[in-house]
Amino acid sequence: MNAKSSQQSTSERASAAMHARDRAARMLGITIVSVRPGAATLRMTIREDMLNGHDVAHGGILFCLADTAFAHACNSYDEVTVASAASVEFLKSACLGDTLTAVASERTRGRRTGVYDVEVHDGEGSLVALFRGKSYTTTGRVSREA
Repeated sequence: MNAKSSQQSTSERASAAMHARDRAARMLGITIVSVRPGAATLRMTIREDMLNGHDVAHGGILFCLADTAFAHACNSYDEVTVASAASVEFLKSACLGDTLTAVASERTRGRRTGVYDVEVHDGEGSLVALFRGKSYTTTGRVSREA
């Protein structure tokens, strides 16, 4: 196995292990589209129980999708990594039935800290939200046995 395919395998294994333990993401119906070192793409469809008082997707739901994509990207090296800070900009409302795709990408990664950006798009490709997460790598492996 070459280094690139080994890194890809590590990313997929870490992502699958994390998703298997992430009860909140599974409850929200978040699915993994793809993962690679430093990047992840996740998807979720807006349900009725995700709407706020204005009948649009609750901002916390959008944040959760973006945060989950961030988590998969920064944990893709199979090193336990947590958020140290995060912010989101809401650009467009998401509505009932919209399928949202969150694409996370690594901007910088050091020995312990990193910065990741996540774009959330609707099914028509319109930008719904921009998220920036800062990560901190602790100890341990993500792919440990559950």
